[in-house]
Amino acid sequence: MPPDEEFTQTPCNCLSLRQASRHVTQFYDQALAPSGVRTTQYSILNRVFTQGPRTVKQLAEQLFMDPSTLTHNLRPLLKEGLVELQVGTDRRMRVIALTPRGKSVRERARVLWLRAQARFEQEFGDTRAAALREMMSAVVRTPLGEGEGTAGKAAGKRLR
Repeated sequence: MPPDEEFTQTPCNCLSLRQASRHVTQFYDQALAPSGVRTTQYSILNRVFTQGPRTVKQLAEQLFMDPSTLTHNLRPLLKEGLVELQVGTDRRMRVIALTPRGKSVRERARVLWLRAQARFEQEFGDTRAAALREMMSAVVRTPLGEGEGTAGKAAGKRLR
């Protein structure tokens, strides 16, 4: 949002989180643009790089994504040859692995991500940024989405 536009704070936690998330995502996407990947794609590449090959289910759980959303985000990475599907320990299982090209793109994106990370902490404050990450981690650890009712149960199952 341009700094001269008035921002109206909302009492809705969800809307507040989504607005902040979109703002920060746009910043990181712009920073990563020269690498050819977006923030969500970088997160996938980096997770597979650091954790090794993962099934869609495992990766979705680690990224707190619905498996179908993850599959949607994997399509361009597969098409560009950055990741590949390999046969897992069970021949019916498929795991996502980085290709050599994926490792190279991830490395280029990592340099840009580190710059974006440093700029975020410079603008927001490194102490506040660390506190923000801890608060967001605490939110993720709550049983939200596992509440009563059909929608809560369905959301809770997606994250398991």
